[in-house]
Amino acid sequence: MAHHPGSGHTAGVDTLAGNTNIYGGFIVDPRQLPNEPEQFAQQLDNSLTAWRESDCKLIWLELPRSHAALVPIAVSVGFSFHHAEPGMLMMTLPMQADAFIPHYATHNVGGGGVVIDDQRRLLVVNELYRRDRSKPYYKLPGGSLDPQEDLAEAVVREVAEETGVQCEFQGVVSIRHRHQFRFGRSDFYIVCRLRPLTSELRADPREIEECRWMPVEEYFTSPYTGLFNRTIVRQALADAALAPVSIEDPQDYEFFGPR
Repeated sequence: MAHHPGSGHTAGVDTLAGNTNIYGGFIVDPRQLPNEPEQFAQQLDNSLTAWRESDCKLIWLELPRSHAALVPIAVSVGFSFHHAEPGMLMMTLPMQADAFIPHYATHNVGGGGVVIDDQRRLLVVNELYRRDRSKPYYKLPGGSLDPQEDLAEAVVREVAEETGVQCEFQGVVSIRHRHQFRFGRSDFYIVCRLRPLTSELRADPREIEECRWMPVEEYFTSPYTGLFNRTIVRQALADAALAPVSIEDPQDYEFFGPR
């Protein structure tokens, strides 16, 4: 039987339970962590001895919010913070000098919509929160993707929330990549072509000061629009979108390719 260092009770030694992954790392099972700091400190000490005697490269320690009292103990033996979620903190401890610690999420992902109706009018918004409130700034509707949300679903949702206009997803027009965005993360902003299914406007009062259908020619010449958005609209009018492609694959993902 294979032995996993620090996998529970081994030869009478009380250690932290868990499993090894394919990269030679040991993942502590958060469901079996003790509640008492003293017990955790003893199990951790025993586990460190076992890990050092094994070929473990990296230890992953997930501490639920209910076990926050264990954080100082883990820090005291060398664990570092890797990432945090509302209900947990993930920590890591390299056991070998060449241990590779993959980065946590490095990018925010947002989506915007180019919505043009049969009268060649572009759906635009003037956000409530903007740097210069003395004048309008008309941009494309859009926002951040929610966790586990598909791109097509997210862009349709954001446009509907901000403007009240229901749409159908058609394809990806462009991708903008920039750095030093929210919380110092990099940012992907994926702009999509949408076909409007309704035309009545209903601006979200929490975010949008005004939304309107603006003739495309006016948008290109208005002093209240930006180069980035104008460039995207020109791309959309050139029908340069990547459309959804259906692939028979058990993996759950969205794929976009040339029309």
